[in-house]
Amino acid sequence: MSKKMILAAVAAMLLAVPAAPALARPAAVAEAAAPVKIDKARIDAALKAMVDSGRAVGVSALVWQDGQERYFGTAGMADREAGKPMRRDTLVQIFSMTKPITGVALMQLWEQGKFGLDDPLSRYLPEFADMKVMDAQGHVVPANRPILIRDVMRHTAGFSYGGRGLPADKVFQTVDPLNLKNDLAEFSRRLATAPLLYQPGEQWSYSAAVDVQARLVEVLSGQSYEAYAKAHILDPLGMKETGWTQPEAAFARLAATYNKGADGKLARQDDAETRKLNFDPGRRLTMGGAGLVAPIDDYARFSRMLLGGGTLDGVRILKPSTVRLMGTDHLDARVTETWWLPSKGSVGFGLDFAVRKSQPKTAEENRGAVGEFFWDGRETTLFWVDPANRLTAVFFVQTFPFDASLHRDFRAAVYGANYLGPKGD
Repeated sequence: MSKKMILAAVAAMLLAVPAAPALARPAAVAEAAAPVKIDKARIDAALKAMVDSGRAVGVSALVWQDGQERYFGTAGMADREAGKPMRRDTLVQIFSMTKPITGVALMQLWEQGKFGLDDPLSRYLPEFADMKVMDAQGHVVPANRPILIRDVMRHTAGFSYGGRGLPADKVFQTVDPLNLKNDLAEFSRRLATAPLLYQPGEQWSYSAAVDVQARLVEVLSGQSYEAYAKAHILDPLGMKETGWTQPEAAFARLAATYNKGADGKLARQDDAETRKLNFDPGRRLTMGGAGLVAPIDDYARFSRMLLGGGTLDGVRILKPSTVRLMGTDHLDARVTETWWLPSKGSVGFGLDFAVRKSQPKTAEENRGAVGEFFWDGRETTLFWVDPANRLTAVFFVQTFPFDASLHRDFRAAVYGANYLGPKGD
């Protein structure tokens, strides 16, 4: 697999604090003044416009509210060249929407007392004991404190993803930790040889940290990450078709990836490239940060579990307090460098989720409610959980590069263009 593919696949959207801040007890989620009412015609029109404008070849969306499905719809084609429409059972490569599932897996082990959030990472992965930091000029100094597991879950560890063009990114690319021929143990050993981008805790920077979380799951549980996630999250939730390794028969239902060219038009990615993540028997890496394939109903079951405080259909995956902890902003106020995170709106970052902290400040900002938590994926997929409106939504599409305008339009269709919701923070 080429470095270009690796970096594109796992860098997803691309679009000094003390050891760890003490977290205030999360406040109760504010109730929206006027609960959102789903307008099916408005969402239908938005999806159709995405396809008609050439920004997407095919899209689907699912909205649950108050324990009921309030909307499902599709527009366009899952595979334009094969004449296959986007359907409810279409399979989609969700890339970084894998990350919240990995975070839930790790937090299950936290609930069991297997580790503490402020434990040094090196207690469980000794290869990270003596990390170095490489600045923008290429100068190398020792890390001034250990990486904590909390850092690994909130993207403040200093790890690279290879996509910022800094000297440390070039080393990351050379050691190639995310090569699909590596297993997670080899990934971890290679990543530990690459210098950090910054001192632990100083900045928020999207990174390979969630793949480190997957390796932690293996070490703490004694199972391979793929086996652990299937046994403890996917199977209990009834996510029957979600997985990293897919049977050949599933390829016919997989949505094609469409890459935007210099002319602005979407062109179908070659099947051989698409197959590498899920249909190649030589793949050894189960990424914590990417790699899952799912139908929309499967992922909605995961998001509904989060909306339900960790439980779905009588099956408990996490405690309600753990879900609240994950969906609470963990960034110290002194973390002012947050790369492209502000492009998501008025948000902070919790444990593997972005967290909305205040009402939308501009007409261009995504609509949403204070207290919502969410994440998205390289090919513009999206989900969010909105406790104030007792709502969760999933949006599937396969457009690359990441097109934030699709999220803005879908959210406006769900909430209404002028929605502000509860007041902030």
